[in-house]
Amino acid sequence: MNDTITPTGAPSLAHFIAQLITTEGPLPLADYMSLALNHPTLGYYRKQDPLGVAGDFTTAPEISQMFGELVGMCVLDVWSRADMPKFTLAEIGPGRGTLMADLWRATNILPPFQVAADMHLIETSPALRAEQKKRVPQATWHERLEELPTDKPLYLIANELFDALPIRQFERLNGTWFERYVRLSDKGTPDAPAFEPCLVPLAPGAEDLLPPSMKSSPDGSITEHCPSGIALIEELSHRLAKQGGMALIIDYGFDGPAGGDTFQALRSHKFANPYQDPGAADLTAHVNFLALKTAAQRAGVQALGSIEQGAFLRNLGIDARAQTLIAKASPEQQSDIASALRRLTDGKEMGSLFKVLALVGANTPTPVGFSH
Repeated sequence: MNDTITPTGAPSLAHFIAQLITTEGPLPLADYMSLALNHPTLGYYRKQDPLGVAGDFTTAPEISQMFGELVGMCVLDVWSRADMPKFTLAEIGPGRGTLMADLWRATNILPPFQVAADMHLIETSPALRAEQKKRVPQATWHERLEELPTDKPLYLIANELFDALPIRQFERLNGTWFERYVRLSDKGTPDAPAFEPCLVPLAPGAEDLLPPSMKSSPDGSITEHCPSGIALIEELSHRLAKQGGMALIIDYGFDGPAGGDTFQALRSHKFANPYQDPGAADLTAHVNFLALKTAAQRAGVQALGSIEQGAFLRNLGIDARAQTLIAKASPEQQSDIASALRRLTDGKEMGSLFKVLALVGANTPTPVGFSH
């Protein structure tokens, strides 16, 4: 599939995908997801700012400054114990730049950090790049991880990136595994094409992607694989093994092949049908942290965690930071700070579902948030 094609005469991304399916047959779910999110002119991330109250979802940095501040303290602490080298400070998928801006402000408590840091952001969305430039204009922007400098240690953050990478889905039926594709639905019309999932026999080699523990699972079992996520972790880990440094991977997901269909759509902070109106909603899937950890270790770095986001932030002192902010705040602000603390750390909110994986490169100390 060629996802760089610009639709000619297609009034919407749905029409373009319908034309592809009519010409080539059902699309693998990963291709459908990739087009819906990243098509160069009609993809979800190419045409709008999806964050915040007016968008489709809210990320941790948008909830409270404490998140970016404490991530910054984690990076600063590891860097200072690594003898304060000149380094590349990078974020991939930086949203509006809020996390990096909060990190940068907080790390000013140790001025040599900012003197040594060379800030880089990896972002493909023009709308989000414009927002980032308002908050961290000193950064250098890139399209891909491969474009980052290779001559010094790398300290990288990826917050809610991996959940938006395209997945392949496999389902077991009548004792046989199939892969989930997307086809046209007869519920659609020429003016409003509709789509639905379907099952296709496995291509050669696809069975190797199934977790060994699930190869004999009962009918109805579903497992997911994120090829671009594994490839990204491998590239990042090879860099850390050579250059030194650290990466923090923060996202929602699970620590193993839990199984189940986690493919979902978010639109205006509500769940939507992921097969309806592609390009209009954020499409995501839960992250398999065990798969990422295994790939990182195979590439030669130490992989720590994953640990729950609530524990990670508490290890870094978020409760004390919240009290410091509350002491200086108005009554209304005090309530907002307490609410943000609860949302970021409570097990019923983001505290348990969201997890943190640390990748530690050559000659780099263990992050404080993982040492308790």
